[in-house]
Parts: sequence; structure tokens; C-alpha cells
Amino acid sequence: MPGNRLAAGLAAALMSSILSFPAMADPAELVGRISGSTIAVISDGDFVGQTYATGRLAPREAGHRDLLTILSIADGRLVSGSLPLSNSVTAAPEVLALTRDGRTAFVTERLGERLEGGDTVADLPPGNRLFAADLTDEAKPRLADTAELAAFPEALAIGPDGRLVAVVSNTAEASFLQIVPYDGGRFGEVTRIDLDELGVRGSAGGPRGGVTATNVQWHPSGRFLAVNINTQNRVAFFELTDEDGRPGLRPWGNIVETGADPFVGRFTPDGGFYLTSDWGRNFTATDLAGRIPDRPSAISVIRLADRTRRGDDARHERIASVETDVAAEGLAVSPDGRFVATVNMRGTAFPTDTDRFQPEGTVTLLAFDSSAGALTKIGDYPFEGVLPEGGTFDLTGDHFLATVFHGHDGADDSVGSGLEVFHVIKGDNPALERLGRIPLPHGVHHVDIAGGQ
Repeated sequence: MPGNRLAAGLAAALMSSILSFPAMADPAELVGRISGSTIAVISDGDFVGQTYATGRLAPREAGHRDLLTILSIADGRLVSGSLPLSNSVTAAPEVLALTRDGRTAFVTERLGERLEGGDTVADLPPGNRLFAADLTDEAKPRLADTAELAAFPEALAIGPDGRLVAVVSNTAEASFLQIVPYDGGRFGEVTRIDLDELGVRGSAGGPRGGVTATNVQWHPSGRFLAVNINTQNRVAFFELTDEDGRPGLRPWGNIVETGADPFVGRFTPDGGFYLTSDWGRNFTATDLAGRIPDRPSAISVIRLADRTRRGDDARHERIASVETDVAAEGLAVSPDGRFVATVNMRGTAFPTDTDRFQPEGTVTLLAFDSSAGALTKIGDYPFEGVLPEGGTFDLTGDHFLATVFHGHDGADDSVGSGLEVFHVIKGDNPALERLGRIPLPHGVHHVDIAGGQ
């Protein structure tokens, strides 16, 4: 049923679930509004918001863990489960994705698990794993399989049929796009392609010639992929090929220039456009204040070539840039393509005793006209918390969920780590209406929704 409206008895069921939520919150009612049978959330237990400024990891005595959390509806009751899975907030939010049926969650780790005696970011080892979690029993998610990737995987995406996972990694030597088959609960052989071989090359000094891939997305057709090269302000597009039974790639059209630092991106549901969230960081800066901009980020709108065009005959074009809010990281498009949202950290990661500190992040809501490729900002909607990064619309587009890494010191659990839930008001005067927060373990940085309505 649309909305998955819960009976009143769900609050009692929640109390006996794996997670323990604060009494002042009503997560059962909030989850009951959301369309989709499975909600997956990833949490990084190693970092706190000010780790970016201090380099110090979370205190060991806090007991935080890297964790995959699953919320679902089964037989009219709310079920929750968790599975320890290594992950890192230092990547793009796109380190977590669900298959469309909600039966499998994929997670990757840019940095590995905290070692004994490690107390700083420099002590964390490189990550190199892709995990598949079986969610057949949502109350008891289990690790189904693990694949080995090139070091420092940055983001992943699942093909429309759920059988291919794409991952980008950035080692000291090269940026790689990897295609990993998944079938019957097992990963197949990893196909690893150096982006240099696909025409994505750098000329600057430093690792990889200045190339860093931060996002990969599948076109709705399953035939094409987009890769964001945020250090070069570019997006490259590739076509999937069959190389003697193994997946291969070839360039699809031109590489497109965007605004500064296109960290993440999304295809529109009709496959006609690709949108990037251009964060705008300064990569030459040596401190947090210099790196994080104090001006609004923006969204680039790229009109894609006709799908019948191949190779150099395909021409993509950036047709617009629209401002959002400061330090926009997460990006989402509603299922019907009518709305776009960014999750904006603003100054929430700065120490509280600095001029740049702000207690609230925001969600920016925009309207999208797919007939013209026109994107129009509607407004910014504030909420309290540290490092809001990832976000998603639910399956009907009636609600938007934004992640909150943790609350500010001294804040109560109603504004602590979790999912901030908004109602999407549609019609002639669209807007977001804040409904409340679903409390979750420390370190929430991405969320995905799937399954039946």
C-alpha cells in the first residue's frame, strides 16, 4: 500500500526490535509515512564531525561502529536489523545502494576498519572491498559475499537489473572503473579498466595526473555509465560492451565541462539528462576553512545525446547551472523526475568556536522541467545536525530523507544522528515540510529506499 501506513501497535513492536530509539521520537509513525518496503542506512563509526578539522577519530570509549542498518515493514509491523560493515564518510555518499526489490544491499569502503592503537585519520588503512548483504530476513541481514577492488573505492552504483555493480577507485597510480557481476548471491570476476585507457587523462602533477573519480551512475537503460571527475570539473560517459562474455566499456560522446568540483551526479528517470552537484571545494587549500567554500554550490544540467548516437557522433551539452546552498554534497532526483534535492552541510563541520560554524544544514528543493531541461530553485529548508550528506526521495516522491551524522554537543536525541524526514508538498506551490527525525546509530551518511509500495 502506498505510504505503508502503520497500525498503532507498531510502536510496541519497535521497542522489541534490534535498535533502541529514544522515547521522545516516534520512528514508527515516520517510517510508516515512507513509501518503500526497505530502508537501508550506512553509518561510519570512526569519524566525528570535527575529525575533518582535527584529524582525530572518535573516542574509542564511545563504542561507535561501522554499521549497515535496515528498516522494513513486514506483516504490518516495523522490523529493524543491523550488520557491521566497514565504510567511510570520506567518500561520496554513494557507498551504499539497494537493488530495486530491496533484497540486496551493496556497500564499499574507501578507508578500512580502524586498527588497534589507531587514533587518527592517517592510521586508517586503505579500503579495497565491496560487500553484498542479503536482506531476505530484514531483521537479520547477513554478509553474502565480498569482492576485492582496487584500493580507495569512492562510489558504487547498481545496474537497473541488479546484476552488475559499477565502482570507481582512485589508487596512487590510476583511477579505475570496475564492473562486478553479481548473481545467485555471489560476485563474479571483477573487470578493472583504467580511465586513462578510456580517454580520461590528466596533465597536472600529483597522483593520477590530477584525475580523481568520485561518482559513477548507470543510465536507466543500463547501456551507459557516467563518471564524475571532480578534480577536473568534468563528467565522462561510457557505453557498456560485451567483450567475449565479459563487460567492457567504450567512450560515449564527449567529456562535458561542469562547474567546480562535480562531486556526485544523477541521471534523470527518463534518461534525457545528467545532473551534477558542483560542491566547489578548493583542493589547493591546506586547512578546512580554505577547502570548504563559503558561497553556494550549484547544479549543472547536462542534456544527453540521442541514445542511437555512438562514439564521437554522440554530443552531450551542459545547458544550465543553478545555485543551491553552501557545501552541497548529496543529490537526489524524485522518481517522476519533477523534483531535485541537494543535502547541504553548510558550516556544520567547523569547530563551534570558529566564525564558520553553523548549527544547521539544509535541504535545497528544486523543480525540474524535463521537456526543456529547466531547473528552478524552490527554497532551502534548515534542520539541526552535523555533516548532513546523503539523501533520497521515497518511491512515490512524497517524502525526502536526509542523513545526519550526529548531533551537536549537548543536543538531545531528537536532533542527533539519524534520518531527517520531510513531506514533499506538491501542486502549484511546492515546498518541503519537516516532519521529524528517525534516530539511528552514530555516523549516518547515506540512505537508500527500495522494494514494493
